[in-house]
Amino acid sequence: MKYADIIIDISHERLDKTFEYIVPTELEQQVFEGVQVVIPFGKGDRAITGYVVAVHDKPSFDVTKLKPIARVVKDSIAIESQLISLAAFLKRNYGSTMNQALKTVIPIKKKENEKLKKEISLNISLDQAKIELTELLTKKNHAMGKERLFKELLEIDVLDWELATKKLQIPSANIRDLEKKGIIKVESVRTFRNPHLNKDAKAKQIILNEQQEAAAEQIKADIDTGRRKTYLIHGVTGSGKTEVYMDVMEHVINMGQQVIVLIPEIALTYQTVMRFYTRFGDRVSILNSRMSPGERFDQFERAKAGEISIMVGPRSALFTPFAKLGLIIIDEEHESSYKSEVIPRYHARETAVYRASLAGATVILGSATPSLEAYSRAKSGEYQLINLNSRAMGQDMAKCEIVDLREELQSGNRSMISRRLMELMADRLEKHQQIMLFLNRRGLMGFVSCRACGHVLKCPHCDVSLHLHKDGTMKCHYCGYTTKAAKVCPSCGSKYIGSFKAGTQRLEEIVKQTFPQARVLRMDADTTKGKDGHEEILSAFAAHEADVLIGTQMIVKGHDFANVTLVGIIAADISLNESDYHSGERTFQLLTQAVGRAGRGTEPGVAVIQTYQPENYAVVTAAAQDYDSFYQQEFAYRRLLSYPPCSHILGIQVTCDKQQDAVAQADILANLIKKNDSEIVIMGPEDAYFAKLKDVYRRVIYLKDDDYDRLVRVKDIVDKFLLEQKQYRNTTTWFDFDPIGTL
Repeated sequence: MKYADIIIDISHERLDKTFEYIVPTELEQQVFEGVQVVIPFGKGDRAITGYVVAVHDKPSFDVTKLKPIARVVKDSIAIESQLISLAAFLKRNYGSTMNQALKTVIPIKKKENEKLKKEISLNISLDQAKIELTELLTKKNHAMGKERLFKELLEIDVLDWELATKKLQIPSANIRDLEKKGIIKVESVRTFRNPHLNKDAKAKQIILNEQQEAAAEQIKADIDTGRRKTYLIHGVTGSGKTEVYMDVMEHVINMGQQVIVLIPEIALTYQTVMRFYTRFGDRVSILNSRMSPGERFDQFERAKAGEISIMVGPRSALFTPFAKLGLIIIDEEHESSYKSEVIPRYHARETAVYRASLAGATVILGSATPSLEAYSRAKSGEYQLINLNSRAMGQDMAKCEIVDLREELQSGNRSMISRRLMELMADRLEKHQQIMLFLNRRGLMGFVSCRACGHVLKCPHCDVSLHLHKDGTMKCHYCGYTTKAAKVCPSCGSKYIGSFKAGTQRLEEIVKQTFPQARVLRMDADTTKGKDGHEEILSAFAAHEADVLIGTQMIVKGHDFANVTLVGIIAADISLNESDYHSGERTFQLLTQAVGRAGRGTEPGVAVIQTYQPENYAVVTAAAQDYDSFYQQEFAYRRLLSYPPCSHILGIQVTCDKQQDAVAQADILANLIKKNDSEIVIMGPEDAYFAKLKDVYRRVIYLKDDDYDRLVRVKDIVDKFLLEQKQYRNTTTWFDFDPIGTL
C-alpha cells in the first residue's frame, strides 16, 4: 500500500499544510509528485482537486482515518503540476525539504500585496445615458462634474477612478450620487504593478549576419520539426548572441508560446530588457531583486494570466508560471550567480533543462566563456554546440598586452597602475575616447603571494591557494591542511610577501590625481545602493558624461559601449589565487569578458592585463581570446584531481551556536557515511571557510565521486538519519552539490 501527501491551496503562504491520502492499488502507477488528483475533502467528502507532493510506503497517521484518492486528473496541463514536479526535482537532486523546494518554485500569495483600482462604468444603456445627460443639461445649476462624467462614459466603456477624480476633476460626491441612483457602477478590480520601461524607445532594424542567421535557422528548424534540444552558443564577445536569441524568440512567440530569458546580474537588467522591449513591446516583463514582493508577485500573475510572453530576470525568473513555455534562454550561462546560495542550492542550468523537459521546450545557453560543465556536455553531444567566431559588425577583437607587475616593482613603480597603462590612458583621454578600469576583487583577502616573483602558497594536497587566517596560520578549506604563515617567499626569499589589499575607491583617487582633467565614474556596491543606481551610472557613461569608468565585475559583463577603446585590468591575480578549484576558470572568464569590452565601435580596442603571473595559462589564453586552449588545459587539471565536471562533489555543512555540538554532529555524519559507503572519498570534517559567522559555528564535509546518483544516495542516508536521530537536534545540516566556492 502506498500513501500520498497532497497539497490543496498552493497559492497560500502556508505551503507546508498537506493532507495524507491512500493511493488505491489501481492508481499506483499514475500517482507521483506533481500529478493533479481529485480527493474527498472535509466532513461532506466534497470532491476537490489537489497536487501530490510526496509518495511513500509508511503512513504518518492512523490508516483507518485516511481516505483514498478518488481519481487522477487526466491530461492535466496545469502549470502547477509542472512546478510541483520541478520542486520534487530540486528536493531530490539538491537536498531540501519539499516545503523549501515549493517555496522556491511557487510565488507566495499574500493578501496585503494585492493592488486594487476602482473603475467606473455605466449601469444603464447608452440610450438611457443620453436621456439622463439631456435632462441634466436642462437644469440651470447642474453639477459640471456629472456632465463631464456622462460625456466621458458615452465615449468609453470603463473610466479609471483616479483619472476621473484627478485629471477630469470630477468630485467623488458626484460619482457616489450617480452610483446610488443606479446610473453608474463602481467596481474594485485587481491591477498588476508593471515595471517602468522606456515607452519612447525605438526599435532598431536588426539584420543578422551569415553566422547569426545560420545559428538561428538551425534552432528554428529543430523546433519546427518537434526536436527539443539544449543548445550552447559559444560566441566571442560582440558576436551578437542576443540578436540570435531574439530571432528565435520571435519564432517561438509567433507559434503562441512563451519565453523565459535568464540574465546573471541586476546591472544587466535595464540594458538587456530594453533590447527586448524595443523589439517585443509590452509583451516583455522583468524581475529583479530590487523589486518589492508585491511587484514580483504581480509579474508572475501577469505571466499566468497570459498578459506577457517574455519574462526577463535573474535565476528566480526560471519559475515564471507560463502555461505554454516554449523556450528558455540562459545568457552568460557561466556566471556563478546561477547557483543558488540558499536551500535548495540548485543550479539554474540543470533546473532549466529539467523544466524544459516537462514543458516540451527548447533551451539555449549562451556565453563567450562557457562553463566547463556546459562545454564538456556540448563536446560529448549532450548539448548541441553552435559557434559564433567573429564579431557581429566585423570589428577586430581587441589587442591585448600583458604587463608583468614584478618588473614594475623592480623598476620602482608601486602604483596600482602600470607605466604602460598610464601611457595608453593619457593617449585615449587626449583623443576623447573612453576607458574602463576593472578591479577584480574576488578573493581580495585570503591568498598569500610574493610580489617579487609571483609565487603563490598552495595546499600540497588540493592545488588550491592557502587561506590566510588572523591567528597567523594558512589553511586549505577542502582538506584542512594547516601551516604557519610565511614571512619570506619560499621560492625566491623575498620579504615582499602577503595578501593583496586594494579597492575601487583607492583606484579612483589615483586616477583623479594622475589625470585631473578626466571625468571619472565609479561603479561598485557603494555607488549602486539606490534602486536605479546601476542604470544611472551606465546611462551616464553611455552618454559620454564620463571619460573613465572604474568598477568591479559588474562593469565587464555584457555591456556595449561603442566609444570604449581601452580596458585596464588592474590585478588579474586576485581571482587567480582564490582558495577554490574554480579560480583559473573564473579568472579566464573575467579577463576575457573584460578584454571584450574594448573596440566594439568603429575604433580599434586595446586591453592591458596587469599580473604577477604573466605565464599562467588562464592569463595567456584570455589575452589571446583562445577558449579552446584554456578548456583543454583546465579540463586536464580537473581530471587529474577529480574535480567537476570530471567528477562530482557533495558538500555537507553542519551549523550550530555551540561549537562542540557542531563538531560532534559532523563527526557522527562522517562516520555514518563511511559505514554505509566505505569506498567513497571523504575530506573532513573541517572548519568551514568562515568557521564562525554571526555566532554560529560551521563544520564541513566534502565527498567526491564520479557518480552523481551515488552522492544523492548518501544525501538520502544522511537525511533519513537526521529525521530519526534524537541527539544534536539543535544543529542544522544542509547540502551543496558541486559547490561553486568553498563552504
